[in-house]
Amino acid sequence: MIETLKTACMEVRKSVKDLIGTAEGNTKMSLGAGGDISRKIDLIAEEKVMETIKQSGTNPTIIGEECGTIKGNDGGFIIMDAIDGTTNVTRSIPFNCCSLAYATDTKLTSIVDAAIIDFATGDLYYASKDKGAFLNGNKISVRKPENIKEDEIIAGVNISGISQELLRSIGPVFTKLNHIRVFGANALELCFLARGYLDMFMDFRGKIRPTDMAAAYLIVKEAGGLILDKTGNTFDSELSFGSRFSFIALSDIRIYDLLAQEFKFQ
Repeated sequence: MIETLKTACMEVRKSVKDLIGTAEGNTKMSLGAGGDISRKIDLIAEEKVMETIKQSGTNPTIIGEECGTIKGNDGGFIIMDAIDGTTNVTRSIPFNCCSLAYATDTKLTSIVDAAIIDFATGDLYYASKDKGAFLNGNKISVRKPENIKEDEIIAGVNISGISQELLRSIGPVFTKLNHIRVFGANALELCFLARGYLDMFMDFRGKIRPTDMAAAYLIVKEAGGLILDKTGNTFDSELSFGSRFSFIALSDIRIYDLLAQEFKFQ
C-alpha cells in the first residue's frame, strides 16, 4: 500500500499546485463531513486520492475530512487529509501538504503505511511499520543530542482557537521555551520533527481529528520519536471520524521529563 499512498500524494500535488491561492481553488462548495467549509481545491484533492486508490485495485474504507467515511470491502482503512493547512493554501502561504495513512484496524497504532507530500517543495515523507521513515528516499531520524538544554529546544504548537483557560494552564511551558514556532499544518510540522528540524510539537486543544495526524503519527514513530497524551502516557486513539484528542510529539523523552511539571491541566 505504501507505493499507492506515495503515488496518490504526488498526483494530488500535481492536481492542486496551480489552484493554490487562486479564486477558483478557494471557491466554497459545500459543508464537509468534518463541519468545515469544503473548497474546490479540497474536493479536487480528495477525488484524486480516491481515483488513485481505485486504480490500484484495492477497496479499503476511506476516512476523509471532506467525504467522511466511505465503506470499502478490503478490510483496511485509508485515513486522508488531502489538504492539510487549507488556510495557508487560501493565502498562498507555502506550508501545506497532503497526508495519507493506511491502517489494518481502527486504532492509530494499527497504521502500517504513511505518506505526506509538501506541496511547496515536493518533499515526500513516508514510512512503513518497522521499516523506518524516509524523505525522498533517504532515511530520516529525529534529533537526539547528547544533552538536552531548555534554551535549545525548538517547539511547534497549534493554539488556534484555544480557550483562555487552557492557554493559562499551559502558559508556563511557553515561558520556559525560547524557540516556539507556529506553521499552520500539523502533519507537516510533525514531519519537521521527524527530520530533526523541531524537537517537540504540542496540541492540547482537544480538537485534532485522526485525519489531521494519522500519517505523521507513523512517520514520527518510525523516525525514532514518540507521541504521548497530555499526561505523558503512550498515546493511541480510535480512527473513527468523530474522535478528537490532544497529544505531545517529542524527539526524546528527556524533553518531556524536563517540562512535565509545567503542564498543568487539572
